[in-house]
Amino acid sequence: MFPKSGKRIFFTKGGEKMRITVLLLTVLIAVAFVGSAFAVPPGKTVEYVGGNAGKVVFDGKAHADKGLKCNDCHTKIFPMKKGMKITMADMNAGKNCGTCHNGEKAFKSSEAADCAKCHKK
Repeated sequence: MFPKSGKRIFFTKGGEKMRITVLLLTVLIAVAFVGSAFAVPPGKTVEYVGGNAGKVVFDGKAHADKGLKCNDCHTKIFPMKKGMKITMADMNAGKNCGTCHNGEKAFKSSEAADCAKCHKK
């Protein structure tokens, strides 16, 4: 459409707001799908190097069975990034898994009798 000025009109009245809204919705949907790509699907586990105690196996279903949802931990306690280092010292200080595994909400991460609940040789 060309007005009398000869300049091309790219937006109709309100069109720019619509374009921004569509762009924001597209970004929001993309972020939602990226977040779900990091999730542990039902029946699957995630394994982490666990040092001398053996690898650590995270089972999302075990946590879901206790009534937890992914966003209870992500991104409040755990940022969604690769390469995050988690140590027993941090957990025993109430960080990372130790936020809940403190002996009050869930079994205490520092109890030797509970090591095999997460660490698998």
